[in-house]
Amino acid sequence: MEGIKATDFNFDKQVSLYRGKVRDVYNIDNKYLVMVATDRISAFDVVLPRTIPYKGQVLNQIAAKFLNLTKDIVPNWIIAVPDPNVTIGRLCKPFKVEMVIRGYLSGHAAREYKAGKRVICGVTMPEGMKENDKFPEPIITPTTKAAVGHDEDISKEEILSRGIISKEDYEQLEKYTRALYQRGTEIAAQRGLILVDTKYEFGKGEDGKIYLIDEIHTPDSSRYFYKDGYEERQAKGEDQKQLSKEFVRQWLIANGFQGKEGQKVPEMNDKFVEEVSERYIELYEHITGEKFQKSDTTNILKRIENNIKAFLKTRN
Repeated sequence: MEGIKATDFNFDKQVSLYRGKVRDVYNIDNKYLVMVATDRISAFDVVLPRTIPYKGQVLNQIAAKFLNLTKDIVPNWIIAVPDPNVTIGRLCKPFKVEMVIRGYLSGHAAREYKAGKRVICGVTMPEGMKENDKFPEPIITPTTKAAVGHDEDISKEEILSRGIISKEDYEQLEKYTRALYQRGTEIAAQRGLILVDTKYEFGKGEDGKIYLIDEIHTPDSSRYFYKDGYEERQAKGEDQKQLSKEFVRQWLIANGFQGKEGQKVPEMNDKFVEEVSERYIELYEHITGEKFQKSDTTNILKRIENNIKAFLKTRN
């Protein structure tokens, strides 16, 4: 089966439709955001040609669960989850920076470290670290939020000097980021997982308050290792067993693609697509501790449209 590639609905009082890498976002009456998690998958800031069945449902439901489990730390944008693939929330003005926090030397940070860099986003990384080693303290490595193309590393100093975010707001974002990561780490540990790194996005509501927006602690925004065997694998210099999108990135790298100019996306066959779908479902079950219930996909677009319309009717 093929997943949801794109939606093109037309709702009452719809102001705009924005397609992100993975989500289709509808602005309703400049009051609400309707976010549809499609089954598109992106890596190296490129949307890959094949969709991953059930991926959107996995992301939407994990994000909803974790937003609910962290609302005592920071208010979030969610109003309702009327469909397995849909979240509806308040319209916020996003900060133009993603707050990335890393507890371990992995992914992008590890690639930079391997290239000889010891400073990332203005933060110094200790000498003598191996890939996937734990940092003495989690580090915050923000990125700019690019509308098109690659997000770029940026330091706190640069964010403040360029006036992207005020000092007061930025320091609040840092506090929220550390507290959310701590909570995510605790929940992951209860499930036998390590939350390696993750990113958070924030915005301001009409009331001037900061809200946590978008998704949190999903396999698209986070990297997880299995806790069991982590120390042994590190000691032997072996790869960590992980639940995240990193295995897709590694598959692309092995097939000669890193999102660079002139590179062609390798073909993803049905077997690989199914494997990716199964890995997303595995992460859902592992991180939530609940059995994944596959939604009825017979007429998925109609189902989504009807559920959104039914909710919006209650708001008129």
